[in-house]
Amino acid sequence: LMMGIFDLGRAIYQYNGVSEAAREIARVTSVHPGTTLGNSTETAAVVATQKGLIPNLGNPTFTCIDIDGSTLNTSTTCVAGNQVKVVIVAPYRPVTPLLGLIGTWNMQSTSAVSIQ
Repeated sequence: LMMGIFDLGRAIYQYNGVSEAAREIARVTSVHPGTTLGNSTETAAVVATQKGLIPNLGNPTFTCIDIDGSTLNTSTTCVAGNQVKVVIVAPYRPVTPLLGLIGTWNMQSTSAVSIQ
């Protein structure tokens, strides 16, 4: 029972961490979009920091969203008024034998912020 509670706490920590990572990466990328969306040194530093905090955190995907909600080509630079959308995933595998039978859970989060 204690192992199950421990696993549940780890899952909640990872879920919250992935959500916070998506928000933080989107916020920094909205201020420093880079020549190609998401390739600025500031964004890379935040991604590295978040990967150090959240186990198994994957690489984020960046999408430029127009004001009408349509997806823009990511090879062009997003301009003020557009939004940057960040999607990030971290797989979670419980260590408790009974919960481990369920398999791996993908903790995913999405965040969108207006370009400054």
